[in-house]
Amino acid sequence: MVARLTAITVKNVYRLRFPGISLIMKTKDETEARKLENEIKTSILDIVKKRKENMDEGVDESRSDYLGQLVKMANNSNEGKRITVEQMIDELKTIYGAGHLTTTSLLLWTVFLLAINQEWQDKLREEVTIPPVLTVTRQGERDIKLANLNLPAGLNIFISILALHHNSEIWGNDVYCFRTDRFTNGVAKATKNNASAFVPFR
Repeated sequence: MVARLTAITVKNVYRLRFPGISLIMKTKDETEARKLENEIKTSILDIVKKRKENMDEGVDESRSDYLGQLVKMANNSNEGKRITVEQMIDELKTIYGAGHLTTTSLLLWTVFLLAINQEWQDKLREEVTIPPVLTVTRQGERDIKLANLNLPAGLNIFISILALHHNSEIWGNDVYCFRTDRFTNGVAKATKNNASAFVPFR
């Protein structure tokens, strides 16, 4: 369900609609997405409920996986450190959706690159750094001025990792070459002192 919801989101992320139109008329994707949202929430809540019951009974007391940590945080006696159920659901959706899909894409892309660049196979046994997603999104919490742009609070900002990582002004004329040794002297050197232009997805 999360994979399907992620696919719908990616498909529609750059499609613009008139504000408020969804209140009057919903697309097929919007209707399916809303149904999936509700089903995912119900499914996650059922899993969380079972985990909490086990933890209360001492069955899963020693479990320290991600779900166990989130359940503990949602039931923290310190209100300042407690997370809401919605926050817990969002965290799990991120891991199930974005985490799974991007990791799969990263592994597939890595194998492909190694297959066509055989001279790098021995050099890249320990680590390969390639962005597995095209963009990241951030939402401004307050009004901010960025260079000549005035960005209002609540604005979604799309940062294109693909564009940044293929900018020849930053990386040089060999930007399209598969050369991990460009990082030998650090990110700052590789990006001509534009370290923020390197956005590895973690």
